[in-house]
Amino acid sequence: MSAEQNPTSPAPDAEPRPVRLTVAAALAALEGLALVVGGAWMLVLGLTGSPDDRRQAVTGGITLIVLALLPLLAARGLLLRRSWSRGPAVITQIMALPVAYTLLQADSLAIPGGIALAVVAVAALVLLVNPATTRALGIRGPGNVQDQK
Repeated sequence: MSAEQNPTSPAPDAEPRPVRLTVAAALAALEGLALVVGGAWMLVLGLTGSPDDRRQAVTGGITLIVLALLPLLAARGLLLRRSWSRGPAVITQIMALPVAYTLLQADSLAIPGGIALAVVAVAALVLLVNPATTRALGIRGPGNVQDQK
């Protein structure tokens, strides 16, 4: 399918992708990769270690790996400048904030992880709602409807 036939692909002579959009995609991908690594770690420990509940560890690992698809697909969509990708990316960041808060309440090494997750989530949210990012994705705000003839 050529670019003329696919309305979601940017025009070949479109302006270059803003750095903010690239950084937002990188942060989403980083979160996705962290979920994959965490899920794989839980899965391996559940299968080879001696967890309190093997079924719960395996289920948790698989769940994290599946959840990683949301930020990874959003990151790919952001890099390809697909307007649909901002929604899943924003949802991922909003879901990360309570997780970061929970990690910050711990009395362990989870506190630095909570700080890092909070910083990444807030930075990504700021980048995703930035006007340059919105324009690059072709998202128009309310009241900015193109004339229909």
